[in-house]
Amino acid sequence: MRIAQVAPLYESVPPRLYGGTERVVSWLTEQLVSLGHDVTLFASGDSVTTARLDPVCKTALRLDPDCIDPLAHHVLMVERVFGQADEFDLIHFHIDCLQFSLSRRVPVPCITTLHGRQDLPDLVPFYKEFSEVPLVSISDAQRHPLPWVNWMGTVYHGLPANSLSLNETGGDYLAFLGRISPEKGVARAIEIAIRSGMRLKIAAKVDRCDRNYFERKIRPLLDHPLIEFISEIGASEKQEFLGNAAALLFPIEWPEPFGLVMIEAMACGTPVIAHPFGSVPEII
Repeated sequence: MRIAQVAPLYESVPPRLYGGTERVVSWLTEQLVSLGHDVTLFASGDSVTTARLDPVCKTALRLDPDCIDPLAHHVLMVERVFGQADEFDLIHFHIDCLQFSLSRRVPVPCITTLHGRQDLPDLVPFYKEFSEVPLVSISDAQRHPLPWVNWMGTVYHGLPANSLSLNETGGDYLAFLGRISPEKGVARAIEIAIRSGMRLKIAAKVDRCDRNYFERKIRPLLDHPLIEFISEIGASEKQEFLGNAAALLFPIEWPEPFGLVMIEAMACGTPVIAHPFGSVPEII
């Protein structure tokens, strides 16, 4: 098959550091190529793939200091994808909903995997208009706010079999891996660590939109002797970080649609301690 994979432009594919969606898109793309499909990846120009790369922007937008409006780059990418639509047998989108209006106007099959939360009230009138658009969920819990849309199925995230390995000995510290934002619960993770008297290592990125929250709410908490902030880490560092931890703290405060870090931790044999919101009970 001739397949187009359309990735977000915020991170490269695969991401250099943090980036769950882009990492999943990379795994899927490389596996499709290995199965003999003709795959074109629409992504940032610093992406690395065995597929045909169609670079929409020079570098990942989050790491580009000259990028002010990422939406403009994504609209340009959608236009480029549909300009080539007759070259594909299937177009698979991973960029939320920007393409819906155009996808209903072309004969080529289009499908969208939704990677984000779906519980926002703004989405109800939107999906009532686009109720026929084929969608893939990444957990059954992700569907709950919109059970009536055109869900094709749930496809859980997976991991390459050789990406992480079991560490049977574990470690003596707690780990937090992900993104610094109110809904991810890093402040609660710090509280849990201090109350339990265990060290906590935080490997997390801070987006521009969360910088003020980090400076006001989180940075003052990092002075405690039990807390170590090591910023973002890449895929090559996850085995040591997660495998050597006593447990992963995942005290989310929102309806998490999947939570890739949970299966990464469990692949290392590291227990996950989490609030039962969104996909958490389903995935664990």
